[in-house]
Amino acid sequence: MRTRLLAINLVNVFLSVVEVALGLRFILKLFGANPNNDFVSWLYSMTSVLLDPFRGIFPTKVFENKYIFEFVTLFAMLIYAMLALLIIAVINAVTEPATPTKKTTIIKKRA
Repeated sequence: MRTRLLAINLVNVFLSVVEVALGLRFILKLFGANPNNDFVSWLYSMTSVLLDPFRGIFPTKVFENKYIFEFVTLFAMLIYAMLALLIIAVINAVTEPATPTKKTTIIKKRA
C-alpha cells in the first residue's frame, strides 16, 4: 500500500514540475520575455528537452516579431498530463488497493 501511494505521489510531483515549467515557458514566450535573461534562458533550455518529441507538429505563431504563441507547448502539457494519468491507472491496476478499515455504525432509537 505504501509503495502504491509513493509511486502515485512521485508521478504527481513529476507531472506538477513539468506542467509548471512548461506553463511558465508558454507565458514567458507569449509575453515576449527577454531570452537573454539568465532565468528565461535557463527555463527555455530546460523545457526544450520536454518539447523535442513534439516539435514540428504545430506551427508557432509570432506576433509583432516578439510575442510567440507556441501551440507545441500546450500540446506537450496535454500529452504529459494524459501520460501521467495512464501511469497512475497502471499503478492502480497492478497494485492492490488499501484495505478498508472496519467502521462501526451506531443506530439511535427515537424515544
